Amino acid sequence: METQAATDERFMKEALKEAIRAFDLDEVPIGAVIVHGNRIIGRGHNLTERLNDVTAHAEMQAFTAAANFIGGKFLTDCTLYVTIEPCVMCAGASYWTQISRIVYGARDEKKGFQNISKTILHPKTILLGGVMENDCATLMKEFFKKKR
Repeated sequence: METQAATDERFMKEALKEAIRAFDLDEVPIGAVIVHGNRIIGRGHNLTERLNDVTAHAEMQAFTAAANFIGGKFLTDCTLYVTIEPCVMCAGASYWTQISRIVYGARDEKKGFQNISKTILHPKTILLGGVMENDCATLMKEFFKKKR
């Protein structure tokens, strides 16, 4: 039987695939998947440039896809895997979904929600960071290096 750490890494790899899709579209390379019962029910990657929409973050895309999949707005018993720590907007949206867990790869030292307040998440949401941190951070660094 797979350990929780192995499960987290397996699904973070799926989030990284989404981040690579964003990278290939010249979007900030952040990817997300939402898992329920060991099954991906929502995927997303940044589409802010393509959609000309500041709210089109990877997490928001994944929340919408997962809610459509289950036919409701609450994502209890689900885990969000996202390559970079959520921003304040996405952390706030996660509050309203009542998601059970958020697992992220690398911290966002400039725009991550934890810079503002760690209490933005729903009180029952469990937060875990640092899963495949180097892979997630490296993709971001490559993207911004290419931009400069």
